[in-house]
Amino acid sequence: MKLLSIASGSSGNCYYVGNSATHLLVDVGISCKRVENALKDEGIKPSELDGVLVTHEHIDHVKGIGVLARKHGVPIYATAGTIAEMKKMTSLGSIDEGLFHEIRPDEKILIKDITVDPSSIWHDAADPVCYSLYGDGKKVSIATDMGNYNDYIVDKLDNSDIMVVEANHDVRMLEAGPYPYYLKRRILGNYGHLSNELSGQLIYKLLNDHVKGILLGHLSKENNFEELAYETVKLELENNSYANDVREFGLAVARRDMPMASIEA
Repeated sequence: MKLLSIASGSSGNCYYVGNSATHLLVDVGISCKRVENALKDEGIKPSELDGVLVTHEHIDHVKGIGVLARKHGVPIYATAGTIAEMKKMTSLGSIDEGLFHEIRPDEKILIKDITVDPSSIWHDAADPVCYSLYGDGKKVSIATDMGNYNDYIVDKLDNSDIMVVEANHDVRMLEAGPYPYYLKRRILGNYGHLSNELSGQLIYKLLNDHVKGILLGHLSKENNFEELAYETVKLELENNSYANDVREFGLAVARRDMPMASIEA
């Protein structure tokens, strides 16, 4: 199983997860062209995509889905609430009804040889989910856009070989920054986004002896920066039971503007 972060941040999100037989995207919040170029560099044709897993309907997660679906006929998997909201979005254009496939939280589905497990999350969207994907005896989890987490989320993400976990903002930067009060409250609330500290605390609970990569995702352009997110999470991971150096976990920050090197489990 391989994870490729194509784009991650408040301005657009897209991840590739797959193996030699099955090719999936999680969200397409960037242009179809950027997705095509990233896949080409990995030797994957867009026509080989077996599906797009949508976490929720916010534009930074679905911006390019309409073009990708029309151009390459890629199936779209999402919850009923997310599909309903996407159909209302004129910016996505017309999408063939037959490409939509409804999923339900905690009901696993099989796409070729990868099992997909959606989990409910707290976010201000219609029916948002995060995903764990199982294939080749490995587990890849992508969990962003969560205002908070609980034991259910920890249980669903546990034992991952590769994970993307949101580290959206630094609380002090957000509180002192230019955002209006209502937006600050939204981001800091249970249906907003994970701070760097909460991200580190969640990752600490998910550590195991076979982690091959941990990416910090969905960083805010205005209320965070890569070094701060990394160092804050690094502090939260001190005194863990598995490694003295977080580099052993492959801890890194996902880039907003360009693909990362792919991670293989």
